[in-house]
Amino acid sequence: MNKQLITTLQTEFNQLSNTLEDSTIEYWYARDLQKVLGYNNWDKFQNVIQKAKIACENSGVEVADHFRQVGKMVQIGSEAMRKIEDIILTRYACYLIAQNGDSKKEQIAFAQTYFAIQTRKQELIEQRLELEDRLQARAKLRESETELSKNIYERGVDDRGFGRIRSKGDTALFGGNTTQNMKDKLGVPNGRPLADFLPTITITAKNLATEITNHNVKQKNLYGENSIANEHVQNNESVRGLLTERGIKPEELPPADDLKKLERKVKSDEKKMIKQSALPKKKKND
Repeated sequence: MNKQLITTLQTEFNQLSNTLEDSTIEYWYARDLQKVLGYNNWDKFQNVIQKAKIACENSGVEVADHFRQVGKMVQIGSEAMRKIEDIILTRYACYLIAQNGDSKKEQIAFAQTYFAIQTRKQELIEQRLELEDRLQARAKLRESETELSKNIYERGVDDRGFGRIRSKGDTALFGGNTTQNMKDKLGVPNGRPLADFLPTITITAKNLATEITNHNVKQKNLYGENSIANEHVQNNESVRGLLTERGIKPEELPPADDLKKLERKVKSDEKKMIKQSALPKKKKND
């Protein structure tokens, strides 16, 4: 996502923000949010809101503290007014809606970050977007490696064999540097995966090579450790070739921050958001 788009979306989201009287609690109207998130149909957007409510309830959080039904008067003609239903949403509610929205929409990707952090500073939004990209890339690599492990287990390769295949792939991707070489080089603690300390582009490269291996193992009906290892090495060499053509040597890239620590920070930020964004309890006579 380029900086110009981030700036534009940030302005739009900021303009829609409201603040409860005599407090610092921000809220948004669902009808307003619907438009800026790229949903033209209110009924479809309500489906997303319903999923967000379920996610809220499943998290053990009171739905009414973050989703509040209201009526709102809107102009439908030169003088005519009509009352329509709307929903007041806290920052946490907006975050859950973004999490359950159409991930293909750029507005949704931005919203997930915008509502996740308690700041409107653009540089922090950009940093958080980069973090989310890295977390998603790591999750995809984890999935593709799990799939490869299952695939090759059915083809005569045990867990140790899978480890050797993956290690040979790393050696090919990192220009002759073994997995342990790269761990030592990047200062990866014992017992931690190398991928947790790699930048997004390298994680993505590892995932691409693994996805190709998964595909070709099935298509070529490969069997046994040697044939599958050769396939995986070739795929990592090909991906490395693509990177080096563009002036990128994976083994020379600096380490990235520990993903486990970043994941803990994300969870901590979410807890703070839930606590700080809740609407005041409704009075019984309201």
